[in-house]
Amino acid sequence: MHIMEGFLPPLHAAAWTAVAIPFLVVGARRITRITSEHPRTKLLLASAGAFAFVLSALKIPSVTGSCSHPTGTALGSILFGPSVMAVLGAIVLLFQALLLAHGGLTTLGANIVAMAVVGPWVAYGCFRLTRPLGLGIAVFLAAMLGDLATYLVTAAQLALAFPDPVRGFLGALAKFGGVFAFTQVPLAVIEGLLTVIVVNVLNQYSRNDLDELGFHDRVRAGSSAALKPSTA
Repeated sequence: MHIMEGFLPPLHAAAWTAVAIPFLVVGARRITRITSEHPRTKLLLASAGAFAFVLSALKIPSVTGSCSHPTGTALGSILFGPSVMAVLGAIVLLFQALLLAHGGLTTLGANIVAMAVVGPWVAYGCFRLTRPLGLGIAVFLAAMLGDLATYLVTAAQLALAFPDPVRGFLGALAKFGGVFAFTQVPLAVIEGLLTVIVVNVLNQYSRNDLDELGFHDRVRAGSSAALKPSTA
């Protein structure tokens, strides 16, 4: 869902960059705090970034000026929180623009907002809400819906830049979103399943690191909350 170099009008590109900057600042502070308080989790942090890089590099041509691909940002969002993924996602997008000609520098801000801000926040919120359903289901839904949220934002960004001559923004949104859906919906399901597999592997081989981050405590807290009787 990276929007290609030079595809957005300059004012749109500048506006999306301005929106992305505050999230990058907050994310950088969060990463500094995590690495200071939990230094042994640096490798896990790097792995979350690498996971996003590899998955989001698997691009499939889709809407003109863009493409479809998994995002991989839900994993880091679930483990470290969504603000961290703003920075990791920005690094991923920058490297892909420079090394793979995937995305672009002028559209970096727009791509950050879609893939590294909105997607992770949706994934994080979904994970917190669905923890009572079980870890596997929560991870799957978080990764799938975070992916779909990214594609919807990209479709909206394109619709704002190129409204339909007759139906305006909504007409363009329906057009871009409909074209994206053919490739993005199955990719979102695949990403959800793959993220579940990765979390299960981390549970098996990096359990101490996850415990240091309080990951399992958060999962148990969500499950316990669902078991409490209602006082209403």
